[in-house]
Amino acid sequence: MGLVMIEVPPFAPRRELGRTGFMATALGIGDLADRSVPIEICVATARRALDAGLNVIDTAPNYEAGYSEEIVGRAVRDVRRDRVFVIDKIDHHEQPISPQIDDSLGRLRLDYVDLLVFHNLSSMDVFTRLCQPGDGFDQLADTEKRGKCRFRGISSHNPDVLRAALTAGVCDVVMFPLGPFVDARYVTDILPLAKSLAVGTVCFKTFGAGKLVGDTTGYNQPLKTRPRGKVSSGGSEDTESVLPRLTVEECLHYALTLDPDVALLGLSYPNEQDAAFAAARSFQQLTADQMEDVRRRAIEARKDKGPCWWNPDPQA
Repeated sequence: MGLVMIEVPPFAPRRELGRTGFMATALGIGDLADRSVPIEICVATARRALDAGLNVIDTAPNYEAGYSEEIVGRAVRDVRRDRVFVIDKIDHHEQPISPQIDDSLGRLRLDYVDLLVFHNLSSMDVFTRLCQPGDGFDQLADTEKRGKCRFRGISSHNPDVLRAALTAGVCDVVMFPLGPFVDARYVTDILPLAKSLAVGTVCFKTFGAGKLVGDTTGYNQPLKTRPRGKVSSGGSEDTESVLPRLTVEECLHYALTLDPDVALLGLSYPNEQDAAFAAARSFQQLTADQMEDVRRRAIEARKDKGPCWWNPDPQA
């Protein structure tokens, strides 16, 4: 099945990603791995987003056991290296960093990545340990000196850890949830603090892992049980009624109004890309009343769809 390619790139770099010097597009490319899809198609889909002008792309070793890194590496291989910002992650915080990075670079078949982050660093105890002399952040700094990455940071689902990392000065870029259904501290505390320190912000969970725009527990996983529907005129219950949802446009306009450096989106399929691209092109800042309306309806849209693991209280 062929892909419809983008003839004229509709997106251009918008502003510097923190203090990295890299001029990033407002949208970034994430969630590229699906082992049920041949790698040639996955690579072509990633390149389709790059051809649209997007220039930040994200991966991690544990995304389909390295498949995502293989896809990203092949997708960026023919792109001038200074025109794309590749983010990779360190999954195992308790293990030495250097072998993990070498394994990732081997799957990517790249000499370096632009940003390495500790993946889902959401425990304050683990963060404190990684700050000890000779431990994680020192090892990451050594990796930077050896030219295997250009910048360092963390991704986290804990506002307290993010605040500690920002104030400790150990991050060039931070990655965290930002969208219509997130803990308020990501918006009121972490985003403005990062901006005040010129630390780059790459944000995810714009669509609540899909919960806000579909009937899923996250990442296209179907609901195992559904709320009972209303009794139909014929007397039977409609158990297949659609649960409350937001639109792609509402979610993305909400996130872009908050103004992170980059909104990292799942763009694994052409239809997902087209919906996101259309929403980005139609973006206008939402008013305070509109933002409140989206937040209110997001609360309804996430109900009965399982825990939101990106919040300190996943059941909230």
